[in-house]
Amino acid sequence: MNAADDTRADHREDARDDTRYEAVSSRDARFDGVFFFAVTSTGIYCRPSCPAVTPKRANVRFFPTAAAAQGNGFRACRRCRPDAVPGSAEWNVRADAVGRAVRLIADGVVDREGVPGLASRLGYSARQVQRQLTAELGAGPIALARAQRAHTARVLLQTTGLPVTDIAFASGFASVRQFNDTVRGIYARTPSALRAERGTRLAGSTAAAPHPLVAGIPLRLAYRGPYAARETFDLLAAEVVPRVEEMLGEPGARTYRRTLSLPHGTGVVSVDEAPHPGWLDARVSLSDLRDLTTAVQRLRRLFDLDADPYAVDERLGSDPRLTRLVEARPGLRSPGAADPDECAVRLRVGRERAAVLAEAYGQAHPHPCGTLDLLFPTPDALTGEPDAGPLARALAAGTVRLDPGADREETARALEAVPDLDARTAALIRMRALGDPDVALPDSPDEGTWRPWRSYATRHLALDAARLTPTGPAPAR
Repeated sequence: MNAADDTRADHREDARDDTRYEAVSSRDARFDGVFFFAVTSTGIYCRPSCPAVTPKRANVRFFPTAAAAQGNGFRACRRCRPDAVPGSAEWNVRADAVGRAVRLIADGVVDREGVPGLASRLGYSARQVQRQLTAELGAGPIALARAQRAHTARVLLQTTGLPVTDIAFASGFASVRQFNDTVRGIYARTPSALRAERGTRLAGSTAAAPHPLVAGIPLRLAYRGPYAARETFDLLAAEVVPRVEEMLGEPGARTYRRTLSLPHGTGVVSVDEAPHPGWLDARVSLSDLRDLTTAVQRLRRLFDLDADPYAVDERLGSDPRLTRLVEARPGLRSPGAADPDECAVRLRVGRERAAVLAEAYGQAHPHPCGTLDLLFPTPDALTGEPDAGPLARALAAGTVRLDPGADREETARALEAVPDLDARTAALIRMRALGDPDVALPDSPDEGTWRPWRSYATRHLALDAARLTPTGPAPAR
């Protein structure tokens, strides 16, 4: 790159920062999680919608991630809690190594397998992964995982009565000292002070809470923009597999509950339909608290909480064929999966057959909760089944990968090779199990102008078709 190219790049970066500063000045929540800003005069970093007085432009620096701001010595703002924002929708859209890495780190892979495990899943060396992430995100995989651990620690400190030592290891820290140093560095308070912070659920309380397996950990699952909760809960209600899932209550005030098999143990999770401005209420009960990060990320993918409805609705609403549909359902989501392998099998066999398979092959949940007493069978358990078997064998052998770091194009080709798997089901698996936001079904319009949000267009069209069906609405996938 020559001097002229450098100058043009600097101008582009300055223009982008000016746009970001405008978003900060107007406290625009659309950009929460898309970028972060730090104030050099205070040493604090914030989300764009922070209600504090807008700092002078000369004192503001911008970062693509919270980890990058932390790595540059800035502490999290106490007012806006920038660590709790939704993730950037960019990482769900991107199919390259950086996007895949971010999704894997969010799922807790670095905590469980270290950077070598992350690199192996991506097919790169650890050095290449470090270089690519640092170049684009301003932080490497360890720093990104550290920021995530700190957020998990804050949630546990402020929502449970667990001892600090238990929280340290449950959050993924290697030692209590590392945990204490990280919390002080990011929040400028000791763990005890963070727990006692005014306004938290445990402030002023000295009584220990029951173990989260019994009581559950209350969470706020943040999202940006409007959220079409009714349509998401309608879809989940239509797909419920008894004993693995249930939907309680009446439309508008429903609670979705299900069991989960997690890396270190099992869990039962629940999410309430009635949305608050910016979050859904949830509760996570775990047999091993080390699974909290993974369980939360799986819920976020299931409910599509990191989507950017502003970008989706703007793109799709500009097409006359979709304008009316977008206006009728602002913030429509494209739900993903709490367990991608399970989701793929269920899409292949249908709800009724999935219920039969769960009864026949499902594992008993070691800590049943009401009617929820089964874990959906693993692919290994279904390899001998005539309908689910071909796909289950591919999943069990690893020839079809559906984890958050899977290469979507490779997965699409692998699904094509699975016997007895039609193109529509393969596309649905890519849309739901992989959480790909840009999938068009074979029998749906494939409009280039809808990219990269064709999965959302598919949802709008399916819901409209169900509305017009004389026999009544059908489950809209």
